[in-house]
Parts: sequence; C-alpha cells; structure tokens
Amino acid sequence: MAERMVGKQAPRFEMDAVLPNKEFGKVSLEENMKNDKWTVLFFYPMDFTFVCPTEITALSDRFDEFEDLDAEVVGVSTDTIHTHLAWINTPRDENGLGDLHYSLAADTNHQVASDYGVLIEEEGVALRGLFIVSPEGELQYQVVNHNNIGRDVDETLRVLQALQTGGLCPANWKPGQQTL
Repeated sequence: MAERMVGKQAPRFEMDAVLPNKEFGKVSLEENMKNDKWTVLFFYPMDFTFVCPTEITALSDRFDEFEDLDAEVVGVSTDTIHTHLAWINTPRDENGLGDLHYSLAADTNHQVASDYGVLIEEEGVALRGLFIVSPEGELQYQVVNHNNIGRDVDETLRVLQALQTGGLCPANWKPGQQTL
C-alpha cells in the first residue's frame, strides 16, 4: 500500500541540473529551505517529447509569478543534464525549450522519482507528478497524473497561493477571495 506523503517532511534531494544561465550546477530542497523559499517540484517523463515542452515552457513563461510568491520551480526527468542542455538549446519552434527561467534537474539514478512515488520502474521514466513543498520542508500538495495529460499553470499558481494564505480555502477559491 502506498504511504501518505502530504503533511510530512518532503524527501530531500540534491540533483545535477542545468541552471537558467545554461551552466551545470546543483539544485536541492535544503538550499531552497535555507533561502526560505517554497519549492514547486515537477516531474515529467523525458526530453524531446511532445506534451512535456508545452508544460515546461508554460511554467517558464510565468516564472515571474512564481518568483513573486517566493517559490523556486524545479523540473525533473530521468534524462541527463547533457540531454536537458541540448533540449534547452533547441528553439521552441523546433520542439525545443529555448531559454528557461528555472533549473531542469537530472534524476539519472531514478532515486528522487522513486522517493516521490512517480517512477515507472519498467520504463525508467517519471509520471507527471507535481509537488509543492513549504519553506519548512513539509510536502503540502501533490498531484500525479498520466503522462498524456499536461498540467495547468493557473491551477498550480492558485494552489500555491491558497497554501500561502495559511487559511481554509473553500472549493473554487481564487486569490483575493476570503478564506473560511
């Protein structure tokens, strides 16, 4: 049986990544926590596919909104940093990503995808998992869906803002509305 993760400390991670400046570096949950940042961690199956670039670029296009909410966005697949960089260096109109405003991490040993419960072991790729972690390291939101369905950036921002209210947000709550 699967173990509940929401409301518990998020699995810690440190991964090699392609940073927004296209240099290789590291990303870690501990670093985001040390900087008092929320972490929006999302997994996608693999580079050079068709649904993935729509999500990755949509998140990047709205990065300023995440930054205004003190959130670091980290994209993760089981591909290598070299594959990530090649995809970033490919123009959007050629099924590439172009410049990104956040890091793409490489979970080449599949440990982080496994820790977060999104690894499809027989394929060595991740499901589309999205996790929001508080600056204190508590996993406060998770959603996992099939790989043929892209996620909604508006909904991700709405949930992040709802979590940051610290209040009770009713169904269909929108930023600026009263909490319960």
